[in-house]
Amino acid sequence: MLDYYTRIGPVIVPHLRDRPLTLKRYPDGVDGETFYEKNCPSYRPPWFQTTRVWSGQNQRWQDYCLVQDVPSLVWVANLASLELHTSLSHAGKLEQPSSLVFDLDPGPPADIVQCCQVALWLRDIFEGHSLQAFPKTSGSKGMQLYVPLNTPVDYENTKTAALGLAQQLEREHPEMVLSQMERAKREGKVFIDWSQNDQHKTTVNVYSLRARSRPTVSTPITWDAVERCWNKKDASLLVFETAAVLQRVETHGDLFQPLLSLEQRLPQALLEGVEAPIIDPSQRKAAWARRREIEKPRSTG
Repeated sequence: MLDYYTRIGPVIVPHLRDRPLTLKRYPDGVDGETFYEKNCPSYRPPWFQTTRVWSGQNQRWQDYCLVQDVPSLVWVANLASLELHTSLSHAGKLEQPSSLVFDLDPGPPADIVQCCQVALWLRDIFEGHSLQAFPKTSGSKGMQLYVPLNTPVDYENTKTAALGLAQQLEREHPEMVLSQMERAKREGKVFIDWSQNDQHKTTVNVYSLRARSRPTVSTPITWDAVERCWNKKDASLLVFETAAVLQRVETHGDLFQPLLSLEQRLPQALLEGVEAPIIDPSQRKAAWARRREIEKPRSTG
């Protein structure tokens, strides 16, 4: 585990830097009890950085860990913090999310295959607004879709947009999509968890390990891979362990790099939760060409 985080460090650290980190610790291994830790341990080394976040629930300040470099990452991993769950905001700008996110959670017997179809519907909506979206596996049973913003926006805006789109897809595809929280209704459907767009919630970070019997990783993927999984109906196509992820980065580079700097603004219609148009078929070919240009594999040397 330490070897993986050391080797993936140069790629994952930019996605962790300046983001309050909630530790999810497994001192007795993945089959033992786990606990979350928001306050960075007091026995941290003097060079380890933290940021203060007000807890409304506890009515006090909490010092969250910041993973700013590879040594910080290895120190956190050595606490048996196998999973890395970060805020969608940066320290100092906690009210401003840098991305809009959709957590696609399949209810058995649905799996990541059905998540692929829902992700493709969402992609088409965003392309209709000339917005780019980037998918990744959760490393568990589902997947997530990120729309980088990196422009002034607040969580009320992003949550409204996410809820509106989740409800729209539920109306259009009630046999597959669910926007409501009730677990009893999730059987065989994909729940679009729009509520992750919240200042007080965290999402598993890209390239994070998941605490499972297999060392699976939350892995960025291309839209071609999403389409292939949906067409072949083969969930195993989107399961990646540590060795495969390291090889993918060596071959393709960081597919999530645009999340760090791509500036996009949500259109007013989405901010108001208004029903969004699907991309016009006449525009699809050009949109796909732009996307494939972005996704061209590259070597990191």
